[in-house]
Amino acid sequence: QVQLVESGGGLVQAGGSLRLSCSVSRSFLSINTMGWYRQAPGKQRDLVATITSGGDTSYADAVKGRFTISRDNAKRLIYLQMNNLKPEDTALYYCNVRLGSFYYWGQGTQLTVSS
Repeated sequence: QVQLVESGGGLVQAGGSLRLSCSVSRSFLSINTMGWYRQAPGKQRDLVATITSGGDTSYADAVKGRFTISRDNAKRLIYLQMNNLKPEDTALYYCNVRLGSFYYWGQGTQLTVSS
């Protein structure tokens, strides 16, 4: 079992920045992929960014050049640095990890971007 706890969400004006954090309950050893997803009201949950155990990153087109995913192995934290935020970034942001064939999710942290 893996517990994930997101934090750092809030209300920010368009053009602003925010960093989300995800605390992971176990060592990153054997965790294959870590990622951030988001879900806006009435919409499906979409992938935002991922980072592999090897450090390779990938991003949704909508956030490329604005968001950066990173991790701190020692602190067992996954970050999502978000810059130049837009109202369409408003969503509930979820942290996700894949451990073997299992996927684990946090409860989410809300980001609201005002215009």
